[in-house]
Amino acid sequence: MDHQDFTHIQSGDPSLYNDDLAPVPHAKRSWGWFEIFNVWNNDIQSLFGYTLAASLFLSYGLNGWLTFAAIVFSGFLVMWLVNLSGRPSVRYGVPYAVMARLSMGVKGARFPALIRGIVAIFWYGVQTYFASTAVALAIRALFGIEPGAGAGGFLGMSGVDWIAYVIVAVFQIGLFLMGINWVGRFLNWAGPFVYVVMIVLALMIWWQVGNGIWAEIGTIFQAEEGGRNQILGFIAVVGTMVAYFAAVVINFGDFSRFVKTEREMRIGNFWGLPVSMAFFSFIALFITAGGVVLFGERLTDPTELVARVDNLTLTLVAAFTFFIATVGINLVANFVPAAYDIANLSPSKISARTGGLITAAIAFIIGGLWVALISKIGIAMFVETLGAILAPLYGILIADFYVLRKQKVPMDELFTTDPSGSCYYDQGWNTRAIVAVGIAALFSIGTVWLPALAALSGIGWLIGAVLGGVLYIVLTRRE
Repeated sequence: MDHQDFTHIQSGDPSLYNDDLAPVPHAKRSWGWFEIFNVWNNDIQSLFGYTLAASLFLSYGLNGWLTFAAIVFSGFLVMWLVNLSGRPSVRYGVPYAVMARLSMGVKGARFPALIRGIVAIFWYGVQTYFASTAVALAIRALFGIEPGAGAGGFLGMSGVDWIAYVIVAVFQIGLFLMGINWVGRFLNWAGPFVYVVMIVLALMIWWQVGNGIWAEIGTIFQAEEGGRNQILGFIAVVGTMVAYFAAVVINFGDFSRFVKTEREMRIGNFWGLPVSMAFFSFIALFITAGGVVLFGERLTDPTELVARVDNLTLTLVAAFTFFIATVGINLVANFVPAAYDIANLSPSKISARTGGLITAAIAFIIGGLWVALISKIGIAMFVETLGAILAPLYGILIADFYVLRKQKVPMDELFTTDPSGSCYYDQGWNTRAIVAVGIAALFSIGTVWLPALAALSGIGWLIGAVLGGVLYIVLTRRE
């Protein structure tokens, strides 16, 4: 199956087909396990990823080794989820937006693509802003500009902030326009580089604080008195980590379609998820412990740690590292998925390249408004609500491919509006899938908004996915 060639699909209905959405022939696939490994490396190694890993050791009152085990377990769980969602695109070479037509209908698939695209565009703008803070840090360090100088300028950002923001925005667009192979090369270089710098930072901290750091690690690894139930805490950590990767889990096919074989994908997922998560989490723990010894505080934000150390070289290297890491996750989790999802709305008029430019334009406004407006009005709840809708969509996608269609895809019918096609359903919409999404999404959204379900906010995504898949199978088989 991995070596099928779909060059016979030369065209399709213009409302459903363009070259970017067409199947990628096996002969044109250039990604192996290392590229997939670095997709996950860049997803894990962002500023938020570090802060999340460090805070999990301190937030749940668990034995530290149990927290570490929960993080590793979540890595295996996410690996299993993306192996499921990635296999169809490895075998058939199409992105998530096209594979969604299988269960949602050739027109109905625009709905999940639009939801995923909105989420991606929002976070792309936000991550662009955060990446720009690293560039601004470097500019101020180089020119001796005080951190607070020019604060409160246009939309709450100084001239330095805006220069840094434009630099990051242009860099990301340029890299994307160079093509997916260049994106892969950037990830291949950025992932290992960030690890090297993080290891060096950990060694520097070890050198400064001495072997006493190991005792501090032991202190952090002790459960706090009055902590929550160990089992519930374990589940909460796992749920938090799965929720962090949820967006990439559903559209992982956007990357796996470029992989040569399913075996390469599985190897990359193994080294990039449970193994890489374990290694990165331990580094985060080690550096956090070093911050306790050096400054007497549990600092989970690495920028705060760097700011405490008055060293120009360290500041520049750290700023460059944070920039690379954040751009990496932005490309993986936001830019590429949004480009494909927007292209799927009108393939005859919008290419992935055009979709990327539309993404960048809207996201530039969102990122520019982050400090002055968006960060203050709690719009993140809106985005989390859209993300909750994606949970049952994932379950439906998996249930349709594996349970109902037995992993067989009628490729020609994904690109036609012929009413006799199995993916046409009711005027291009699969109403059974819509009903299943609606019912299951009520629960997923409830975990975001209802206090009574707040404890399930982490695993709510998993429950929503299972519920959506089960409802879809029941409704389809009844029909």
